[in-house]
Amino acid sequence: MKVKNIIRIVLNLILGGMLLYGGIMKFARPMPSPTEIVEKVQQGGQVAPTIEALQIKNYIFGMKQTGFFWEFLGIVELAGGIMLISQVFSGIGALIALPVILNIFLFHLFLERDETGELIETGGLLLINLILISFTYRVWRPLLYDRKILNAG
Repeated sequence: MKVKNIIRIVLNLILGGMLLYGGIMKFARPMPSPTEIVEKVQQGGQVAPTIEALQIKNYIFGMKQTGFFWEFLGIVELAGGIMLISQVFSGIGALIALPVILNIFLFHLFLERDETGELIETGGLLLINLILISFTYRVWRPLLYDRKILNAG
């Protein structure tokens, strides 16, 4: 087996495993009521000890409050993770995972700047995702750029 194929398999397993874990964790804990934070504010309770913690809580709370987006995100993570681990559908799995991984990276970049370890971890996952997409560049390039269409006119 070529070294490039071994690297691809290992990267698929790393990214797929992380997505599977994240997707499973979205369903592992009981979901708080969508109005939990609103009720706490109305009662005069403290929602978060700092402004930064409040921003993080509001971001996550917004996704959970819809009643479906948090679960949808979990399903997308599970689907992308399964596709990456399967190796057969890893190309489409990497494309499905890209917006999720980018969102997680930007969340840590803008809302948890002081958590350097998490920022490095999510940056590494984003880099792995981009590397996996670059492995299948020849497959999806015609979707972005087709010379036949440009020359036909």
